[in-house]
Amino acid sequence: MLIRWVLSIVLNAVALIVVAQLFDSFQLEGFGAAVLASFILSILNVIIKPILVVLTLPITFLTLGLFLFVINAITLMIAQSLMGSSFVIEGFGTALIAAIILAILNLFLNSLIKDSVKS
Repeated sequence: MLIRWVLSIVLNAVALIVVAQLFDSFQLEGFGAAVLASFILSILNVIIKPILVVLTLPITFLTLGLFLFVINAITLMIAQSLMGSSFVIEGFGTALIAAIILAILNLFLNSLIKDSVKS
């Protein structure tokens, strides 16, 4: 269980670095900052995200779950505010697009890991 969580943090850090390479308005100061951001995001996803999901359940239902990307963008913005200048997202629009790309990248990376574990 612990190994899976650490692997998830590392994969999320890789995805964060990829997004940082794609956008000038999404900046990370290296792999260490990406790992710290990934760790903070994992904590936020355990504590804050469920509260936001419950509070926004009607709008999430009406948008067929697409509002979850907004919630992910909010958690990204919270993480960057906690980290200071080592993790900077310039604007909510960038955070929203980054949340969508991160979800796709994490889905892809996690599927690669699950396929390699099964082999």
